[in-house]
Amino acid sequence: MKSKLGIGIALAMALGGCATTPMSAPVDVMRYHLGEPLERGTLIAEPATSGGDASLEFKTYAAAIETEAYRNGYSAPASGGASQFYASVAFTRTTREGPPRQSPFQIGIGGGGFSGGRHGGGVGLGGGVSFPIGKSRPREVVLTQLSVQIHRRSDGTVIWEGRAQTAADEDAPDALAQNNAAKMAHALFTGFPGESGRTITVK
Repeated sequence: MKSKLGIGIALAMALGGCATTPMSAPVDVMRYHLGEPLERGTLIAEPATSGGDASLEFKTYAAAIETEAYRNGYSAPASGGASQFYASVAFTRTTREGPPRQSPFQIGIGGGGFSGGRHGGGVGLGGGVSFPIGKSRPREVVLTQLSVQIHRRSDGTVIWEGRAQTAADEDAPDALAQNNAAKMAHALFTGFPGESGRTITVK
């Protein structure tokens, strides 16, 4: 249950190298569990580490996890009541510099007349090479890792664990926490409980 998620995200491939359109990578997921049939009952999501109030960002991911869990046989406890299970949720969101965005304006050696912008083209000078005008613009890539463990509250036993990771351009819709949380929670619970120990990729 404590094995690390050995999944590498190839950013240059997943996010399109020099693409000018913001892109998102699929979600790589691995699950572990005690075997089927998996126990069901009432469940709530809680921070994996105790101390302090849950942040707004945590509440976004917790709500997404609860939504997917309730779609897969779990249910919300009565108001004010304790749940039979709890899902401990941990996530990290970091940024790093990704492949640069190139200028959309290009000179094409071998085109037929001049055109610029998104339509491509260039100055017809013969040959077959094109290159961008101006400097490439660096972009930030948002990397997200999400880990969820479903515990039996009566004795603390972990009956299911899922880990996921993905990446998105900072300008992509999936870089927003609300969209990212829904995407990753859905991926974690795809085919729930999933084949234990197997890595899958969810687009």
